[in-house]
Amino acid sequence: MSLDTPASARPHERLAAALADDLTGVNALIRDRMASRHAPRIPEVTAHLVEAGGKRLRPMLTLAAARLMGYEGSFHLNLAAAVEFIHTATLLHDDVVDESEQRRGRPTANLLWDNTSSVLVGDYLFARSFQLMVETGSMRVLDILANAAATIAEGEVLQLTAARNLAATVETYETIARGKTAALFSAAARAGGVIAGASEAEEQALAAYGDALGLAFQIADDLLDYEGDEGIGKNRGDDFREGKMTLPVIRAVAAADDGERAFWQRTIGRGKVEEGDLATALALFERHQTLATARADALRWAETAKTALTGLPAGPIRDMLGELADYVVARLV
Repeated sequence: MSLDTPASARPHERLAAALADDLTGVNALIRDRMASRHAPRIPEVTAHLVEAGGKRLRPMLTLAAARLMGYEGSFHLNLAAAVEFIHTATLLHDDVVDESEQRRGRPTANLLWDNTSSVLVGDYLFARSFQLMVETGSMRVLDILANAAATIAEGEVLQLTAARNLAATVETYETIARGKTAALFSAAARAGGVIAGASEAEEQALAAYGDALGLAFQIADDLLDYEGDEGIGKNRGDDFREGKMTLPVIRAVAAADDGERAFWQRTIGRGKVEEGDLATALALFERHQTLATARADALRWAETAKTALTGLPAGPIRDMLGELADYVVARLV
């Protein structure tokens, strides 16, 4: 591992440099396992997304947790690759469900190929991920990552049923956010600790860190839908147009007077979005301070993530994981 990175590098870049050898091994494993003798479309579709410049945060959590706990073997590479395959599979499926046309600043796979290819390649990657887990011989990590995969699917279905439902609560949102993001963050970190022989307390600390980091990350991502610019790889206001009940909307609806509620019923409830409605929504968020409240929630979860690290071995890796928690919310302050 190399810790010689510029001080100006961002936390995920410093963590990637510290884990450079491991990441090289994971990338080689990903390229090997996304191959198919009989269906060349599988590596074509997979490569389009895997090689699109993602930060590899989830597999890095697995690698970092394993190294933090002193692991000297190679099965953490299997688990990191499995985590990346699960994540990629969910992105492929999400883009079909959301009818998305852009991901990481590039056309989505379903736009370049078709929905059928995206769904089936996603299924293939799920299967490959479980093959990688089984090779470790650890039922514990198989249990952790299998549960995470189920939670992800459950969260996506809940989001589908909660869309355009003005009765959705903050608790509903957190359940969805855990399914969409935090479950895999938590499982990725926990699995790395388990393969390294972490104690139960250390395992729980890693899981708590990943959960809180994932919630901070998802809240920040949802806020950027309203506060970000087009350079982040998504169109501003997409969540609003799709009727997603994210924290700013949930809290604005809860605080709404009769006139404001009629606006939310038309735009979110019935999906009748007109010119100027996004600006109106932003004005309502400002009136009720719901963007500021959500920003405070993200910062609180980032602090929770850093607190979870205190019971783990001190050193550069732990420090970088703490900095990573600050980084995922840094764009909001």
